[in-house]
Amino acid sequence: MVVIKACVFFFLVLEVTSLLGSLRQDTEHSLWSLWSPWSKCSAACGHPGVQTRTRTCLAETVSLCNDATEEGRLCMEQACSACDLTCPMGQVNADCDACMCQDFVLYGVVSLPGGAPASGATVYILTKTPKLLTQTDSSGRFRVPGLCPDGKSILKITKTKFAPIRLTMPKTRLKAATIKAEFMRAETPYIVMNPKAKARRAGQSVSLCCKATGNPKPDKYFWYHNSTLLDPSLYKHESKLVLRNLQRDQAGEYFCKAQSDTGAAKSHVARLTVIAPDETPCNPTPESYLIQLPHDCFQNATNSFYYDVGRCPVKTCAGQQDNGIRCQDAVENCCGISKTEEREIQCSGYTLPTKVAMECSCQRCTETQSIVRGRVSASDNGEPMRFGHVYMGNSRVSMTGYKGTFTLHVPQDTERLVLTFVDRLQKFVNTTKVLPFNKKGSAVFHEIKMLRRKEPITLEATETNIIPLGDVAGEDPVAELEIPSKSFYRQNGEPYTGKVKASVTFLDPRNISTATAAQSDLNFINDEGDTFPLRTYGMFSVDFTGEATSESLNVGKVKVHLDSTQVKMPEHLPMMKLWSLNPGTGLWEEEGDFKFESQRRNRREDRTFLVGNMEIRERRLFNLDVPESRRCFIKVRAYRSERFLPSEQMQGVVVSVINLEPRTGFSSNPRAWGRFDSVITGPNGACLPAFCDDQSPDAYSAYVLASLAGEELEAVESSPKFNPNAIGVPQPYLNKLKYRRTDHEDPQAKKTAFQISMAKPRPNSAEESNGPIYAFENLQACEEAPPSAAHFRFYQIEGDRYDYNTVPFNEDDPMSWTEDYLAWWPKPMEFRACYIKVKIMGSLEVNVRSRNMGGTHRQTVGKLYGIRDVKSTRDRDQPNVSAACLEFKCSGMLYDQDRVDRTLVKVIPQGSCHRVSVNSMLHEYLVNHLPLAVNDNTSEYTMLAPLDPLGHNYGIYTVTDQDPRTAKEIALGRCFDGTSDGSSRVMKSNVGVALTFNCVERQVGRQSAFQYLQSTPARPSPASTVRGRAPSRRQWSSQGGQRWRRGAASLRFSGVAQQPLSN
Repeated sequence: MVVIKACVFFFLVLEVTSLLGSLRQDTEHSLWSLWSPWSKCSAACGHPGVQTRTRTCLAETVSLCNDATEEGRLCMEQACSACDLTCPMGQVNADCDACMCQDFVLYGVVSLPGGAPASGATVYILTKTPKLLTQTDSSGRFRVPGLCPDGKSILKITKTKFAPIRLTMPKTRLKAATIKAEFMRAETPYIVMNPKAKARRAGQSVSLCCKATGNPKPDKYFWYHNSTLLDPSLYKHESKLVLRNLQRDQAGEYFCKAQSDTGAAKSHVARLTVIAPDETPCNPTPESYLIQLPHDCFQNATNSFYYDVGRCPVKTCAGQQDNGIRCQDAVENCCGISKTEEREIQCSGYTLPTKVAMECSCQRCTETQSIVRGRVSASDNGEPMRFGHVYMGNSRVSMTGYKGTFTLHVPQDTERLVLTFVDRLQKFVNTTKVLPFNKKGSAVFHEIKMLRRKEPITLEATETNIIPLGDVAGEDPVAELEIPSKSFYRQNGEPYTGKVKASVTFLDPRNISTATAAQSDLNFINDEGDTFPLRTYGMFSVDFTGEATSESLNVGKVKVHLDSTQVKMPEHLPMMKLWSLNPGTGLWEEEGDFKFESQRRNRREDRTFLVGNMEIRERRLFNLDVPESRRCFIKVRAYRSERFLPSEQMQGVVVSVINLEPRTGFSSNPRAWGRFDSVITGPNGACLPAFCDDQSPDAYSAYVLASLAGEELEAVESSPKFNPNAIGVPQPYLNKLKYRRTDHEDPQAKKTAFQISMAKPRPNSAEESNGPIYAFENLQACEEAPPSAAHFRFYQIEGDRYDYNTVPFNEDDPMSWTEDYLAWWPKPMEFRACYIKVKIMGSLEVNVRSRNMGGTHRQTVGKLYGIRDVKSTRDRDQPNVSAACLEFKCSGMLYDQDRVDRTLVKVIPQGSCHRVSVNSMLHEYLVNHLPLAVNDNTSEYTMLAPLDPLGHNYGIYTVTDQDPRTAKEIALGRCFDGTSDGSSRVMKSNVGVALTFNCVERQVGRQSAFQYLQSTPARPSPASTVRGRAPSRRQWSSQGGQRWRRGAASLRFSGVAQQPLSN
């Protein structure tokens, strides 16, 4: 009794303390968190107990919090009552949580994927707390007496590496029942929907969404703001995070983590921008953007061939929002050009109009489509995979053609593009690739290399079989597969004892040429949900079939013996693991560890082996890998020329790196490759992941190459000239990195790649803190580095082609498209490329220009769309013959989709050229589709471009695509080939020609007619009446410039003069 009174007095004191603490909390609210909910009563039913709650001090100095952090109070549980569980059959058990039927027996059979028995699986019945019932025996069977077949009770069966099975008890009146179940492989969570970057004004609301798959399905979601976990009790989020009445301090980076019993996965980071209600969402002042001018348009004011037309950087902005709170905004807003000014650029003898950006504002984003194209071929000899299938998950999304090419439109919400290439002829190993793509739109081209399948050998299923992995000449195998006798079994679980056809293909990293055939992107997800890279010591694909029936066979209890002498980095031996590829996610998942074993019999050498155990069931691709934490990023930029101007950076370039392990003391001679990665360049280049080391600069080296639309770009030379300014990296860091282009020692080698030592930058070194190598934790610094920071460079060899658009447009970035009547491409989601084939008879290759103006539309008549220059290509089979495939502006609707414009196209060859013939079918078409342009000057040709896609019989080549570069590439290939459906890189000048000119070399010292006109006063006679030889290369484009500066004076249209033409 005394004890009870003392307890009562103690808790009365606590209550008083709580009251005083609450009063102080009102005045010092910012010092404390909210009280937690009261805990459960500590006593059993019918007895007094204690409840407590806690709070946390939020002050930076804990001494400011003088009040209690924990409170308590008395509690009394409800009166004890009898068990209220009722059983429709049987009796309640002693714990009052299940019904028991003493006369009933449940039998079960549990198997693994592929039919093998699931031994050692654990069987539970789900009550208030799961109760262990039994485990399966070696044949996968179990027996449980006493359960009730009520059709309601739930059983749970678990086994390591497999997703739990939930079964409902069968409903029957019999005394026994049998259930069957098959495990499915457990899959860690995989993010399929990432939160989107959004922009809002303060006071608005926003929704960020995340979704993950897995087996079992993730049941918990956590959200982080600037890497700090958000309290679920405050935000009440699950896969969807809703933030209302936004404040400025809620801006920043958000990501989610999905979790299940098998692991976790983190989403990509999404940036939320929050601006003040009256703040301008975009910087109204355009940034500098230089365009290249024609070769006869030098600007004395800037002492260059460039002109600043300005641009608005495309980024998400806070525009008008509807009332709905959606995962993806109904209308996405971006900063773009809202006001332009037309200016005239003074060139040599003519003026060139252009549109200059004057103001930026927040507006609806340009709609784009991401496209992936590529070519699939063998890694050994380039043989194409003909008519193979391309899968995305379980869906077939494309098919390769005769030349191994494929095209794929990337689904809108795709974050990680995982494709599996399947060879129906079974020449090649099925290959899973994770392909980077341009999320802002446009097409990216990938070369897909596949490993050729090993010819099958015959095994006896009743004998122990050893299969070597690795066949590099003069080297021991990297590892061996040991398949014990009687290990094969059919898909239904029955043992197989016949002969086996076995095809085991090993990707040997000691063979550098196989790096591009590596499967997936060699990443895995750790227990915390972070993505980490793997360094491979070899991949192997297995295929076992019955010799007589060709049925696919599974294998259990396979051993992998890894020769430890093949692992040259001793720190990797304890971390070595066996992995298998998940073809749906493109991620590697752990199969098992390796353990040291002593030397096996029949070995003369004293070597140590690592042994790992595995089973071969539904997955057929495996890897010998170690997680590698020594990571860095390489900053790379691609340029249109060797001038390396920031305005000439190219987007959509595929930059790839092969991580190499050099031989000891020979950094330029790699022993093996360990990883292959690819990224896509954006407006600020690309950051390429690679292994590095801060202790030993030569521990890893990197081999870097770049390509655009299947064409390799050139790296900056390292020999005979070694120019740090051209390479883009200052000394002395460049010497430490040991930059070498591939032709450094052999001038006959290709110039399309470079190799460096991956020396991690020292944190306290000023010369190493500004790139081009960045520590892994400094990714943001790498991504945001200005063009003046150190970086490595690739460039495109300048071809004999030049494009000029009156309304500037970057074909690498479809979002740079601007609404304007003079836009070369009138629709941003539909790019139509048109080419005309011009044959040149003469000993010299000549330049040909198309000058494209508005012809029949009231808004554009007489105004310039743009010009195109190209040099003719010599015919390999015919001397003194060349041809040019010249782009012109297609006729059709303009951006407002109101009416068509027949583009007025003038084809002007350089030199002393005379028009010999016009394709008869083209001429007939133009005559029948008025108005008709009159051609009085035989040194050129003028037409109103056809509206119809005519084809090779007319010498006109038209291709429509959702990517401008692709449309032009396909049309150009057809034009070279002279067909409407073929493609060639060799000019065929005798087929598919529209115009033929005879061009002779002008005599040295003889003045051309155009030169004569420049040196004499202007006369009122039209330029079309002038006869004579053409100007020199420096002057030839002025010919068209002067003539068109006076409008359409040189053209006459039937019944119409100097007015918009009716269509």
